[in-house]
Order: sequence, then C-alpha cells, then structure tokens
Amino acid sequence: MHSIDTLIIGAGALGLACAARLAEAGRDTLILEAEGLIGSHASSRNSEVIHAGLYYPPGSLKAELCLEGRERLYAWCAQHGVAQRRIGKLLVAVEEDEIARLEALAANAEACGVGDLQAVDQTRLRELEPALRGVRALLSPSTGIIDSHAYLQSLLAVAESRGAQLILHSRVERLRRDDDAWLASGHSAGEPFELRAQRVVNAGGLFAQCLAATLGGLPVPPLHLCQGRYFGYSGRAPFSRLIYPMPEANTAGLGIHATLDLAGQLRFGPDVHWLDALDYRVDERLRAPFAAAIGRYFPALDAARLHPGYAGVRAKLSGPGEPPADFLIQTPADHRLPGLVNLFGIESPGLTASLAIAERVAAAL
Repeated sequence: MHSIDTLIIGAGALGLACAARLAEAGRDTLILEAEGLIGSHASSRNSEVIHAGLYYPPGSLKAELCLEGRERLYAWCAQHGVAQRRIGKLLVAVEEDEIARLEALAANAEACGVGDLQAVDQTRLRELEPALRGVRALLSPSTGIIDSHAYLQSLLAVAESRGAQLILHSRVERLRRDDDAWLASGHSAGEPFELRAQRVVNAGGLFAQCLAATLGGLPVPPLHLCQGRYFGYSGRAPFSRLIYPMPEANTAGLGIHATLDLAGQLRFGPDVHWLDALDYRVDERLRAPFAAAIGRYFPALDAARLHPGYAGVRAKLSGPGEPPADFLIQTPADHRLPGLVNLFGIESPGLTASLAIAERVAAAL
C-alpha cells in the first residue's frame, strides 16, 4: 500500500492553497481530485472578486480570514504574475429608505477592521458612474477582480515545484482511522485504490460532508446547495467599477450585482436559488426577473443584451430563512482525531480567504 505524509482531497482553490502551503514544509503531499480539471466547481464558478471584507459579522472567521486573505492574495498575485486589478466597488443605496442599511454596512465594515471605505454623495456618484442610479454610496477601493483560473494554475505550479503531486479523476470515497494513520480508499480512473496518509485535508467543497460522514460518529454539519446564476451583457460595459446594491433582506445573497472581468466584459449575478441536487443550468426565462432587479440601479439597461452565462453552487451550512453560517474549519482540537482537517461551508469569500485558510490548516496540522 502506498504511504504518504499529507493527502489533500479536492483541487479547488482551498485544496491547492493547502497543498502549496503544506508542501512548503517538505511533506510528501498528494492531491486527489475527482474531476478531470482543477477547480471544476465553486472555484471557477464565481464572480472572481477579491472581497474587501465588508459584510461579515465582526470577529467571525469570514471577517478575519477575508481581511487576511485579501492582502495575502494581492501579494501572491504580484509575486506569481497572476492578473488582478484593484478596480474598486460601489455599494449603492438606490432609494432614500436604503440609506440606513448603507450606514449600517459602513459601521459593520469598520467593526471588521475595514478602514478605507469612502462616502459618496449623489453628485459624486454621477461623476464616478454616470449610468448608475442611486442616492448615496460607499466606495471600497480595496475590492478587486482576479483571473481565478490563473490563480488556480499558480497554486498548482507552486505546490508541484515543492514536490506535491496531483492526480485527476480520483475520487476518495471513504476515510477510516487505522492505528496511527488514515486510510483513504476510492477509485482512480475507474480502478480501486487505497493509500495511507499521516495527515488528511478534506477540501472537497460540495462533497466534503459526504466524505466526512463515512467516518461515522464525526459531527458533520448539514449541507445546503444554493445556486447562483449569472447573465452576461453584450457590448461595451457602462460601468468602470463593480456595482453592488444593498443586500436583500432575508436572503442568502448580496443581491444581483454588476461585475467586470479583466477583459472588461460585464456580467450580472448571482441570484439565490436553493437546490435539492447539483445543477449548473441557467434558464433563458430568468432574463425578465434579472432585468427587473438590475434596472433599479441601471435604468438604461437593454434587456435584449442580457444572455445566459453560467451558474455556481454555494456550499452553505445554513438553509433558507436561517442566519448566515460562518466557515467551519474542523480540526483535531474539535473532533479529537489527529491529523485530520475538514473544511465545511467555505463559500464566499472563500476564494479571497483561501491563502489565509491554508495558514490555519497548516497551524492545525
């Protein structure tokens, strides 16, 4: 039976960041990925935003790791040549009755340690973004955009340069403790395998709970699948920054916002749609509700220029109508099982926080 020091399960941003960090310590590191490409799920199906850390409860893991991860991520991009831009984000109160929520958001961001938000009045807002409708806004200069695919490739390149190995089409189906090590079994390219590892990082994303449940007796949180769909917008973008309306009350999302990619292409999303099973389809019939939501802050929207884009699925620990749950980094200090870290519910701002999360995992192991 093949034996290694560290097994990373999942080759999304979290798994690859953990692999790059743990391989740095000279550990024999293996990354197993069930799909045929790295980052096939949440890591490549998102807004590609480097978040500033505005929305999360002060003192939460999301708040702490977003701020730390943001700075680590900008530094990583500079060091490894990953394309990014600190494009900035406008958080907009479209109507007067939204100003109180905007002010509460500013207070929350300050409590989280975000000190660079700038108040923008209506006159200044029109100067910054003439196509935008709103009565007041906050400008977040620390918010940026990133080439997420290039970021994943850079993580893998660093991990491999430090001796880590990636094997695709390899699904770990069961974990069990065997004396002083872990036994991982499953199928690789259709063939059964079993290997022995001293340390295991379960970074399986949407599939992390299913794998953890095979241990039996381990506290495994519920998984709620929340789809977020995007529409592209043909032609020249009317905005030069990211545009976020006020978060919708009693929903799991931040509202259908406007984001730009590094090529300047505009897209809108994501929405919130709860699922019973994994689904990445985007229905053309969503154009009308998307246009209605976008038209509140972009009155000149031409709905005919909207076209179905792509969808991502958030791995949420809270369900419809429940308060948002924090990240869950389950370590030996929590479950008393040596050498095992489970990463549950790492939704947004997981991409931004990925390098900071890897540091927490390394400390725990």
